[in-house]
Amino acid sequence: MSDMISLELDGIEKAYNKGTDKEVAVLRGASVAIKAGEAVALVAPSGTGKSTLLHIAGLLDTADAGAVRIGGEEMTGLSDRRRTGVRRRDVGFVYQFHHLLPEFTAEENIVLPQLAEGVAQSVAAGHARALMESVGVGGRADHRPAALSGGEQQRVAFCRALANRPRVLLADEPTGNLDPETSDTVFEAMMTLVRETGLAALIATHNMELAARMDRVLRLQDGRIVCD
Repeated sequence: MSDMISLELDGIEKAYNKGTDKEVAVLRGASVAIKAGEAVALVAPSGTGKSTLLHIAGLLDTADAGAVRIGGEEMTGLSDRRRTGVRRRDVGFVYQFHHLLPEFTAEENIVLPQLAEGVAQSVAAGHARALMESVGVGGRADHRPAALSGGEQQRVAFCRALANRPRVLLADEPTGNLDPETSDTVFEAMMTLVRETGLAALIATHNMELAARMDRVLRLQDGRIVCD
């Protein structure tokens, strides 16, 4: 694990229906710093702001106050175009459902984000296959998502998230739709990718057993992040 901070959230605040009598404050100064190669679990009941925090960290949403820094660079105030570029290049997302494109093979799903960044087809395909081999689904490269098991689909989704070699991985209940045995397999694959690539990973989960196997466990409580 490096000492370099890859993702920093500093005093993040977010409210919905702001300025009305129905205003709901979801985040009230949430702060966390995650080092390269570190996997951090974020646990909290549903509806308490986990997804909102991940969306702000991944530049899919904006905070009312506070700062987001990726690789030490301040993200606040960037134009939409620059935010999109940073998000596409430096942030990988994985959700509870894989969201793979059904008309493309597993390999093609991992190649496509690379092509969008200008990577040559042959280079992109080689990188896709290397990622798939590293998580044990190399033999499924030519299969479309419907022909893959749930665990295989999710491992391919992790590979796609890492296709452009991001600094940060954000995962929202990535094993929540899997049985315990498959969940464990996917978790191990995820941790392999984090360690091998030096990612900073922030992973929201309800699975306390998996959370305990990460480097740190944080809780979102009353809109703030506290150590477990």
